[in-house]
Amino acid sequence: MIITTTPNVDSRHIREYRGVVTGEAILGANIFRDFFAGITDIVGGRSGAYEGELRKAREISMREMADEARRLGCNAVVGVDLDYETISMGNGGGMLMVTASGTAVIVE
Repeated sequence: MIITTTPNVDSRHIREYRGVVTGEAILGANIFRDFFAGITDIVGGRSGAYEGELRKAREISMREMADEARRLGCNAVVGVDLDYETISMGNGGGMLMVTASGTAVIVE
């Protein structure tokens, strides 16, 4: 599966557009609280554990998007966009949502 942020794939012809595909991953706030409570790897304000969870959420959302494209019979997703959103739960907690979206296509 070819996945790209560009609107086309270099040296490949898009034969057919099959529509928008998406994938989502949501992480609960308690995950972050647990990480921050025991973080020992903060250097210069960065947290490897926190970044690892964000990376995992991004990979899940992109995998779901690619799986949806495969179900449509496609071999590529173009114009991919990644969005990160926080969702407030009103009780001081919240969640982080990572969404991947793009256009499923068949390239030759």
